[in-house]
Amino acid sequence: MEIRLMSIEDYKNVYQLWTNTEGMGMRSLDDSFEGIGRFIKRNPTTNFIAQVENKIVGVILCGHDGRRGYIYHTAVKIEYRGKGIGKALVNATLDALRREEINKVVLVVFVSNNLGNKFWESFGFDKRNDLVYRNLSINESNT
Repeated sequence: MEIRLMSIEDYKNVYQLWTNTEGMGMRSLDDSFEGIGRFIKRNPTTNFIAQVENKIVGVILCGHDGRRGYIYHTAVKIEYRGKGIGKALVNATLDALRREEINKVVLVVFVSNNLGNKFWESFGFDKRNDLVYRNLSINESNT
């Protein structure tokens, strides 16, 4: 297995992985080729893919605002789960954030995504009960 930085050239295979992963919340504009391209351009050192025999089997998106890291769209192909790939992706991202002097990272998981919640809890991510997550779509085309 190889962990490497994600590039926009990986988009087609990564998008296919995302859309075939249960519990993934995709947005039409944000997760389009152009949207992911902007995200990678803004965050060139914190997004990773896992490859086995030159085949993409895992991905993690992460960006930061100079203060907090934000993890998005972490996925590993079903047949490759339980092999440490998700852990390796998260560690690569956390190491990248540390190099950029980011001291805290957050993420959002759907309540119904039991597998995802179990994964993040096993990594030490705490569930916050003292916050209200709020969302506002400022572009109605971003479904």
